[in-house]
Amino acid sequence: MSGSLAYGRVDREGRLVEAELPLQRLQESAGSGLGQPVAVPQIATMARLAQRLGILVSRCVIAAEGSDDLDLWVEAKPDDDGVALSVGGWSRRPSRAGDESGERVYDFMRSRGDWLWETDPSLKITSVGAEGADALVGQPFGRMFQFVDTGEGLPILEALATRARFEGQEAVVRSSGERVRLTGLPLMDGGGRFAGYRGSAFRLDGEPAPAEAQEPVADAFGARLEKALRGPLSQIISQAENIGAQKDGPIRRDYAEYANDIASAGRHLLGVIGDLVDLQAIEREDFRLRAERIDISDLARRAAGLLKVRASERGIRIDMPAVDETLWAAGDEGRIVQILVNLIGNAVRHSPENASVWLRAEAQDGRAVLVVADQGPGIAPGDHQRIFEKFTRIAPSDGVGSGLGLYIARRLARAMGGDIAVDSAPGQGARFMLSLPLA
Repeated sequence: MSGSLAYGRVDREGRLVEAELPLQRLQESAGSGLGQPVAVPQIATMARLAQRLGILVSRCVIAAEGSDDLDLWVEAKPDDDGVALSVGGWSRRPSRAGDESGERVYDFMRSRGDWLWETDPSLKITSVGAEGADALVGQPFGRMFQFVDTGEGLPILEALATRARFEGQEAVVRSSGERVRLTGLPLMDGGGRFAGYRGSAFRLDGEPAPAEAQEPVADAFGARLEKALRGPLSQIISQAENIGAQKDGPIRRDYAEYANDIASAGRHLLGVIGDLVDLQAIEREDFRLRAERIDISDLARRAAGLLKVRASERGIRIDMPAVDETLWAAGDEGRIVQILVNLIGNAVRHSPENASVWLRAEAQDGRAVLVVADQGPGIAPGDHQRIFEKFTRIAPSDGVGSGLGLYIARRLARAMGGDIAVDSAPGQGARFMLSLPLA
């Protein structure tokens, strides 16, 4: 019966008083019946909301029926007698086999993983259930995980680029060294726009991977301030996004736009907080980064994969090193990815629509060099050093960043025995070169 409509009615006391057979069966599978309160939580919530607001409410929901899930489209329209329901879709999603104990494994919208995570459209973490990971809210998704190639590629990168669901991506939690398997589902807002990812992490059996060396805490006050700000800001962003997506029913268009502006400003503030914490860390005298042997070509591919969604929105193509290309360097893997995400993100932001960004890895004079080149407006020679200074933005078109990105990136590179240089002129695009010791 996929796609057909089933009609019903909820009275003013929240009881399902009328229901066509599919809706009645769904009510009964939830342990209730006609004349009794609506037992499907998602439908009951929509009925209450429509009645309280006095407006039509419609959205996609996922409801359980037995061991399966149903993808439904529910429309709740209030009237004098209660709420009229129209329920369509009825697309069944059978449960998947679990482990040897027979327990059901994670199903994307009703996860039973060990812990859950969620990102915003820019792939920054908005919530995470891992113990002690609150400080990662507002940070890029890749800051939390080191993705592991098990010989079948990295399914997460292709999924992120195409906004598709993914599963089976093994990863290491950077802060703890814990091995996990990630699954994720793209989220869409009420207007059909990409709204981020929601997923779960399963702990894998076996010995945990060695934990990454921890950087010293910047200072106690800064750490407390960061924690105090992230939580409220994340709540503001979440609520503003819900209002902007009109999840609780339609609102005036200008109000929805205001809400989206609030969410955007909140995400910007979270980014600024992250930059300030990094700034405190790198300017400490005891700041050190470990040196390990890493493939900078692989890190460039991974960083580009995290930015493909943002680039594709403007038709920008990221030309990255070939899959079989390697260039071994010495440095801290997580910090190198952070640098590359900054450089590539800047290149995407400053490039015109339908342009290209090129990444090239090559050995030069005993150094491993990763070049990020764009087709943007270019940078005047007199500004080549200014762009690496703290809190510097050359022009208003540089966006609403903190003005710390390149300063932090260069300080990190130099802490690993490397550097970042720029070659550019107005109207000729820009080439940023990250150099690191060869390994």
